[in-house]
Amino acid sequence: MGLAEVLAAAESAAPVHSIDVVAQNLRTRFGARYVSFLFVDVVGSRLLRVNDTADDRRAGADPAGTRQEHRTGRVPLAGSGVYDKVLRAQRTVLAEEDGLGQRVLAPVTNRGDTIGVLELFLDVVTESVLEQVEEAAHALAYIIVTDRRFTDLYHWGNRTTTVSLAAEIQRQLLPSAPSCDAAEFSLAGALVPASDIAGDTYDYSLDNDTLHLSVTDAMGHDVDASLTATLVVNASRGARRAGADLADQARHMHQALLDHGRHAYATGQLLRIALDGSGAQLVNAGHPGPLRLRGGAVEEVGLAVNMPFGFTAQGSYEVQDIDLRPGDRLLLFTDGMQEREAETVDLPGLLLRTSAERPREVVRTLVAAVADAFGGRPPKDDATVLCLDWHGPRGGLAARAPQPEHLGPASERPAFEQDF
Repeated sequence: MGLAEVLAAAESAAPVHSIDVVAQNLRTRFGARYVSFLFVDVVGSRLLRVNDTADDRRAGADPAGTRQEHRTGRVPLAGSGVYDKVLRAQRTVLAEEDGLGQRVLAPVTNRGDTIGVLELFLDVVTESVLEQVEEAAHALAYIIVTDRRFTDLYHWGNRTTTVSLAAEIQRQLLPSAPSCDAAEFSLAGALVPASDIAGDTYDYSLDNDTLHLSVTDAMGHDVDASLTATLVVNASRGARRAGADLADQARHMHQALLDHGRHAYATGQLLRIALDGSGAQLVNAGHPGPLRLRGGAVEEVGLAVNMPFGFTAQGSYEVQDIDLRPGDRLLLFTDGMQEREAETVDLPGLLLRTSAERPREVVRTLVAAVADAFGGRPPKDDATVLCLDWHGPRGGLAARAPQPEHLGPASERPAFEQDF
């Protein structure tokens, strides 16, 4: 009943009021003192608090109601303790905070896409209450995914820096969800933009029998690079959606730059994986080779290298088979992950160190290492990474894949975690 109630209330409200509706629902049902939602920013390094509201009767606010501004609006994830724990474990955490009651934090996640954290303070917490809070967080994820089509509120909610025109173009080229979990695979991508935007993108899509992945790096900087990336990404998507094979998709990307790119070029990799495990193929257009983690060892996947997209001398693109087995972790990345100061970043070592983490935590670690290498300054080149865990066809390693984010009824899940 709780899940249906939350969804019905949100559907009856305007898209910009969905979070308020969920907050009011939780206050009414459980007498919550505070309810707030924290968005994960686009880089995955911070949480941005929105909708920090209090029950007026409990908080002593004026009759008209006031926003509670005394709590931190931006929370760095590194070292944040309980927030980081919630997102890493994807489990509800019960913590204590003097004077405000018991603090409950639940992950708001949709199909592996970590949207944020729901936080509330309750007088009484039972197993039943925790289950219903989890249901509300699960519902909120679907509500946000649906309603962000109609409003810019959620775009604003996950931005912690000013966005330039070039960055705005670049961000619209990225998938709307930076991570995805399915029975056969888990994946996550991230991009650390350069100070003047260098045209990196990553992309993925899933159809009935195939997973499609790509990483591209357009030449140049600022708006020129973003426009080149626009040509490459949309040529790729157009060909893919028309059912073109991998070689034809690469040809469309190449031709788009020849026809409209004004002598621009881009490197990139296109990867297709059959969900039944029958094979994986890749086109490599002048791009760094992927890294593969298998059996506790990291190695570069050996590939033939074709010319970048847009080079007039390029003939047909070679479609290469790659060895991908259940349990493998594959890392695609752009040269910004290893150039200039980022040369100090040990990608193979970090892959080994994070082998037990989910892909979204792996990419968080990798982009944080690149950011640290630049001492907090924006890098000179975009740094992009796409991490794939291949579980295998349904019935294989898929049975041991990470469990769905919603933990289900209390009788079927481990006891909630506590953090004091």
